[in-house]
Amino acid sequence: MEISELMKKASIFHGHLCPGVAIGTLAVKYALDNGFQFSPNEEVVAVVENNNCSVDAIQVLLSCTFGKGNLIFHDYGKNTYTFYNRKTQKAVRLAYKNPFKWKKKLSKEEQIQLILQKKPEEVFEIKNVEFDPPNFARIEDSIPCDICKEDTMSSRLMDYQGSKMCIDCYKKMKK
Repeated sequence: MEISELMKKASIFHGHLCPGVAIGTLAVKYALDNGFQFSPNEEVVAVVENNNCSVDAIQVLLSCTFGKGNLIFHDYGKNTYTFYNRKTQKAVRLAYKNPFKWKKKLSKEEQIQLILQKKPEEVFEIKNVEFDPPNFARIEDSIPCDICKEDTMSSRLMDYQGSKMCIDCYKKMKK
């Protein structure tokens, strides 16, 4: 698929055009061109190291989502993306190099066009990496928290002084 089509689809999902979506779209374009495909189930895993606009492109264009468990978020503040293909067991990491440095004030539209006109190799440091994939998503029983009574995934309940409680209530009890 052409980069302009990918960008259009990503920006519709995101809600507007912006440089962040362009960065995510360019990362996905590289992934699609290098053995990664749209992931109807959990065939592709994406690890993102930021929670900015770029991640929306990854969600909609590769179908890596929190709900399926194939989108993993590390809050490192980096425009860095690792893609893992469960079938081929290949993983690649793209780290944004910010080759533009925005020396002169460009409009958003100019920034977007500049990003999309580049080859991914010009914008990202790209390297194959070792990757320890997460397990496939499991559906777990939900059990009410003994304190707030809200249903909580059984694997996320904390045991505190004989009570099973959600993480939020556990944190409040520990204060």
